Amino acid sequence: MGSTDTGDYFPEGYDPNAVAFTEGMGGSSGMGSGERGPALPGMENLGADALMMGGIEENTEIPAGMEFVMSSVPDGEIAMDVASNSKGAELLLSVKPVCMGFEDYYAAFTSDSHPSFSVSPVAGRMDRRGGEPTELVVKCNPQGRAGEFVGNLVVNLPEDNSKICYRVTATSF
Repeated sequence: MGSTDTGDYFPEGYDPNAVAFTEGMGGSSGMGSGERGPALPGMENLGADALMMGGIEENTEIPAGMEFVMSSVPDGEIAMDVASNSKGAELLLSVKPVCMGFEDYYAAFTSDSHPSFSVSPVAGRMDRRGGEPTELVVKCNPQGRAGEFVGNLVVNLPEDNSKICYRVTATSF
């Protein structure tokens, strides 16, 4: 049996300069053709006179019935000092995103926390993992009382069925 391999050869009349090396490199998207814009017909003026409907709506309030329950082991502990006769103290808390996608969050202190604690914003959208951290402002307003106050901050992530918990201790003097 003979060999089935055939050698490379050029057909008769082949001109190596007939086709430019870069021709066809843009593929079907037409990259480099000089035209800018979408490759989808009918989408040329999207945004100029388009009527946008729907979109993502972000909650600004905590849904009714949502429970804020502290984990047995907090994800972080925060200590702050505040003068008892002042208007209170604020602390900026950076919460790193833990979910694979953008996630709505709801933040509040547990019912057994000292009433001098508050957090804002109470609702928003957290970035995906590796993205920008969410900034929460934790405030303690002791209203003239001195002592050590303890609050349990819970950030609920309902779509991911998870939560991030912080134990906040404020020393009021």
